[in-house]
Amino acid sequence: MSIYLVRHGQTEFNAVQRWQGQVDSPLTELGRQQAARMGRKLAALTGTGEAHVFSSPLGRARQTCEIIAREIGVIDGITLDPGLMEIGMGAWDGMTDYEIDHEYPGMRDGLDRHEWFFHAPGGETFERMTDRVTRSLETIKQRQARDAIIICHGITSRILRGVYASLPKDETLRLEVPQDAFFHLRHGDIARIDC
Repeated sequence: MSIYLVRHGQTEFNAVQRWQGQVDSPLTELGRQQAARMGRKLAALTGTGEAHVFSSPLGRARQTCEIIAREIGVIDGITLDPGLMEIGMGAWDGMTDYEIDHEYPGMRDGLDRHEWFFHAPGGETFERMTDRVTRSLETIKQRQARDAIIICHGITSRILRGVYASLPKDETLRLEVPQDAFFHLRHGDIARIDC
């Protein structure tokens, strides 16, 4: 079984550098084009209608999922999994760096640029998020005899690949999160596939 791991296409918030967390914004035109290109590439790799799609239920992932499903010909084979949602950033969901630093002065001081997400007031910790992503990945692996396509988010994708490859936390949080490529997970290996 192969797993294809996709991050949603560019959103309006991505375009203006606003952190989304579990709030939402729609895909931009570029984001829709990215999703369509990934869908065409996935169709060539998996065959029409041959893969089951698992998606975060957040709007930007669902919008990406709909475009990809159309490209690969999935008619009945989509599972919305809340375990694949992006990190809950609590009070910082939907804010820019400027807004966070203005409204919560000093709270990110001394935190690594890949670590601060997990220190938001009311947000998820690394451990909590890793637990839920691990449960989702295990469920997907147990349920699937055929290929699986997972559509999720930047930090979710990092953690999922980290869990899959048993990477340490520091390495996991520094993994790339492109919106014009996806990852092929098979036999413990992870390969980037550009679109």
